[in-house]
Amino acid sequence: MKKIEIVKNIVLEAGKIVKEGFYAKKKVTHKSLVDLVTDYDVKTENFILDALAKEFPEYTLVGEESHHGTYHHDKVIYIDPIDGTTNFVHGIPHLAISIGVWDHGTPRMAVVYNPILDELFWAVAREGAFKNGSRLSVSTQVKLQQSLIATGFPYVKVDRGLEYHWVIQSLTDLLPNIRDIRRLGAAALDLCYLAEGKTDGFYEIDLKPWDVAAGILILLEAEGRVSNSSGKIFDFDDKGLVASNGKIHAQLLKYLRPI
Repeated sequence: MKKIEIVKNIVLEAGKIVKEGFYAKKKVTHKSLVDLVTDYDVKTENFILDALAKEFPEYTLVGEESHHGTYHHDKVIYIDPIDGTTNFVHGIPHLAISIGVWDHGTPRMAVVYNPILDELFWAVAREGAFKNGSRLSVSTQVKLQQSLIATGFPYVKVDRGLEYHWVIQSLTDLLPNIRDIRRLGAAALDLCYLAEGKTDGFYEIDLKPWDVAAGILILLEAEGRVSNSSGKIFDFDDKGLVASNGKIHAQLLKYLRPI
């Protein structure tokens, strides 16, 4: 069995746990003032970690709920058991399991799955990106003014510090110059919807590797573009991520201050 099929099967099984939890009573705790975690986040991650450890023993596993230390490893799999936990807690069906396999700083395989809507996205480097069997391709929009842009807000916004002011300034500068903006609450799916052509661009700050490791490859394989907020190659140490269909990228960057 191909390795991507192994990862997809693990994610589909994990999706059963997430779907059960979506409709069940959840135990909710706080990692910070507004950053939530549920018993199903932990249960799902533990299942994925056990399954991946058996199938990919040569890889370091970095999961959102269990991670400690560095993000950087030569062979690493980044795992977000429920990207969009706030949506999960509030019964909003926009959430996903996200698994990104990276090798020496390069994405190799990716799977993002929304078990509530049964949306399965995946990609293998140099083999294209897919959703439920259909090949993905970014939008053809070339004008920023006619573009639909997605974004997200960092949890540290509650501190009203640098990040909060950057978000507000970006909205102020960008909003009059686009068709509209969407804040859906799951960065992994934001990148997949961009790859699917549903949106034309995406930006956010303070994202973690498990938020975007899978979505980055899916977007790149759909012929999109990813950079940091300065327009350079994105690294997990960068504070800002900007993504697009590639055609509006330079226009989008003009309204986002480097951070």
